Amino acid sequence: MRNLVLIILIPFIILFNFNSAFAFDFAPEVGDIAPNFQLEGFNKNIKSKKLWELKDFQGKWLVIYFYPKDFTAGCTLEAKGFSELKKDFSKYNAEIVGISADNQDSHESFCSEKSINYTLLSDPEGVISDKYGSWIPPFSDRNTFLISPEGEISYRWISVLPINHAKEVLNVLKKKI
Repeated sequence: MRNLVLIILIPFIILFNFNSAFAFDFAPEVGDIAPNFQLEGFNKNIKSKKLWELKDFQGKWLVIYFYPKDFTAGCTLEAKGFSELKKDFSKYNAEIVGISADNQDSHESFCSEKSINYTLLSDPEGVISDKYGSWIPPFSDRNTFLISPEGEISYRWISVLPINHAKEVLNVLKKKI
């Protein structure tokens, strides 16, 4: 009887006791060069700019966060958190960019209605989200990356909770400076 219990329990222990050796994480690691991007987007403070690239932020810290959908409760909470702390991020030479599959019109409405004061980029096919290990079709997964002024991944948050996330990112940025 004891052997039967072990035979049944061992596969469950192996299957459900994931450690880093068994986990699948396709996101860039700390120290990796940040994947390049070129996406259309919206920033209410720079309305004439339509196309954004990683090199536009060269020499600055960059917070890139991926999120599922404009106007949803969690995404609004996260976006407003970053907006409220935008001046604090600026003090540390940091820019904020949000990326989702939403189109530019949706981003423009979201920024206007929710007072979002930084750049939102459109990744409708998830190409860039996938490069950052953040694509679960048809939406981006809620991951965040802190990119150094040299273009390296300095810190990452995988499958984050939106509440107080912006404060958490700011606290890590302060320690990196």
